[in-house]
Amino acid sequence: MRETDTVTGNGHRTGKGHTVVIGGGIAGLAAAHRLLTTDPGRRVTVLEAADRLGGKLHVAEIAGVRVDLGAESMLARRPEAVALAREVGLADRLQPPATATAAIWTRGALRPMPKGHVMGVPGDASALAGVLSEEGLHRIGRDGELPPTEVGDDVAVGEYVAARLGREVVDRLVEPLLGGVYAGDAYRISMRSAVPQLFEAARTHTSLTEGVRAIQARAAKNQQTGPVFMGIDGGVGRLPLAVAESVRARGAEILTGTPVTGLRRTPDGWHVTTPDGTHEADAVVLALPAPAAAALLAAESPAAAAELRTVEYASMALMTLVYRRGETDLPEGSGFLVPPVDGHTIKASTFASRKWGWIDRQDQDLLVLRTSVGRYGETEILERDDAELVDLSRHDLREATGLTAEPVAARVTRWDDGLPQYPVGHHARVARVRAHVAALPGLAVCGAAYDGVGIPACIASANAAVDQLAGDLGGVQELTRNPVQSLHGGGGE
Repeated sequence: MRETDTVTGNGHRTGKGHTVVIGGGIAGLAAAHRLLTTDPGRRVTVLEAADRLGGKLHVAEIAGVRVDLGAESMLARRPEAVALAREVGLADRLQPPATATAAIWTRGALRPMPKGHVMGVPGDASALAGVLSEEGLHRIGRDGELPPTEVGDDVAVGEYVAARLGREVVDRLVEPLLGGVYAGDAYRISMRSAVPQLFEAARTHTSLTEGVRAIQARAAKNQQTGPVFMGIDGGVGRLPLAVAESVRARGAEILTGTPVTGLRRTPDGWHVTTPDGTHEADAVVLALPAPAAAALLAAESPAAAAELRTVEYASMALMTLVYRRGETDLPEGSGFLVPPVDGHTIKASTFASRKWGWIDRQDQDLLVLRTSVGRYGETEILERDDAELVDLSRHDLREATGLTAEPVAARVTRWDDGLPQYPVGHHARVARVRAHVAALPGLAVCGAAYDGVGIPACIASANAAVDQLAGDLGGVQELTRNPVQSLHGGGGE
């Protein structure tokens, strides 16, 4: 990164070594944190268009109870999110779920979530007994008799699994699990990018179930201990706020309500335009959703912009419902998933007060649960008004659990175009984007559109972007070799 020391017309002094981070979600804030950790003397400015930080990590109160209105948990088997939380002072706030026992609402009943599978793909048919029909279980057994299925450079998860084990495995287990992560269509989602463990197994084993057993044996040998997922007392939405506080304490400037309207390469670096003035910087990190990044790159890298414009997004809505505890009699566990093949409206429900001790302790008279709707390509359901979405959620909850009580409070949170889709070939598209961006010195990209939609993936992407600016391509190369699998956090969204 080159160093500049410039004063713009509106008085913004760039200082020695100035990086502008565009985007104040967890990826952008993590990038700012990484910059200040690896280069403490650097000046950092974070520009966020919205009036709050955190993006899809957001905490608010409903009926006096503090809850997450976006992502509620972090994958703990990857180090990035938990490590960042500890670095910004949240170590004593990290909490695993109080229960990880989830169910699946399928074939007319709530059934225990099967164990012994990798994103819904079993190592043995018996693992899915009770969820699949006898015919479906028998079809899994034919996997070992089939000739190898070529996966090439990439393949859709649903397409490959259905070819090996039958559509019932996909429709009743893989689909709801992947839908909970990507709000996508299993028959379109890239296995290489979304479930890299399975992709490697498909490449190296003749039988898919044999490959899954090898994954399970390797995991048992490594003896991974500790919780798979982690939450934060007070909400995962506290994480971006704590990161922001940390980077401000180190001298960074964070401006909300400040959209970037232009990005131009100059002989000395970059010219970043906002409605309030300009910022001159020697380096820029673009931590934005793909469409916004494409708009800013259109002039300087039309090829990267064209690739980013092809990224599709799914929208979803999250209903947070609060009940009087004495009027509820929910099944045990953290919640349940819903296969779309069963024709219900909601795709998941989380019994938040059961799943998270910090929610449960806030008010012993109230119980919080969440439902979600919306998958890739579904537009009609999200056109319903808030009251209709609450009514539809209550209808499905009544059918699934017998819950008939009237909620004391309800809130609908809409995440329009909230989840990027990873279709077959996603990894190649990301590689092309990065190659085009690398041709522009002092520029890097990160966020959910590239290396995974989960919190650890976004932070890993941010770290790799910052290291790339410093000339270290190790992080980018590692993400290319080993994508960050975004797992599902149990019965819920």
